[in-house]
Amino acid sequence: MTIPSGTGADTRIRPIWQRAGLWIGGFVAMLYGVEAVDAVLPADLDAAGVEPRTADGLWGVLFAPILHADWAHLTANTVPALVLGFLVLLSGIGRGLAATAIIWVVAGVGTWLIAGSGETHIGASSLIFGWLTYLIVRGVFTRKAGQILLGVVVLFLYGGMLWGVLPSEPWISWEGHFFGAVGGVLAAWALSADARRARRTTTSVMPR
Repeated sequence: MTIPSGTGADTRIRPIWQRAGLWIGGFVAMLYGVEAVDAVLPADLDAAGVEPRTADGLWGVLFAPILHADWAHLTANTVPALVLGFLVLLSGIGRGLAATAIIWVVAGVGTWLIAGSGETHIGASSLIFGWLTYLIVRGVFTRKAGQILLGVVVLFLYGGMLWGVLPSEPWISWEGHFFGAVGGVLAAWALSADARRARRTTTSVMPR
């Protein structure tokens, strides 16, 4: 009898675009699953969003981005979430998830601190605005031509969304949009540290 050594196992890794697609597709599918559960259950899951300056409302920092007011709210966020989330993850799954985590926390905490009392803030748009600004400014910090070009294309296609960081209709969480966008810039800066450090090192050793 022989025992397989395992050396013949298929160890191929999926291309990054496939993995990025699976991750963001899975995330959006989860959003639809959560909304379906919310539609069926008698409990109001949307109440678990960010409630500014309340102790219970802090839990919303974790849950708000996966909750939506209704199907129309969710479908409006679907395409930009798929496109921008996919592009963020294309630079590496770990890096994309780290950027998303920074955006998630900054958007939630910022909204909790400054939004109006008696409100509940929900929706993946805070992540969408963060992914948008992350993609736009990332190349500025890394000085990589491909990322700069992608940022210009994203700005051209989705730049009009940035007006959403300003106060508008009372049912729109401009605070979530604003702090999501801030989180995207912070994520781009934090995750470009290696590139900025390498650039400084290269500059310091250049002959004078």
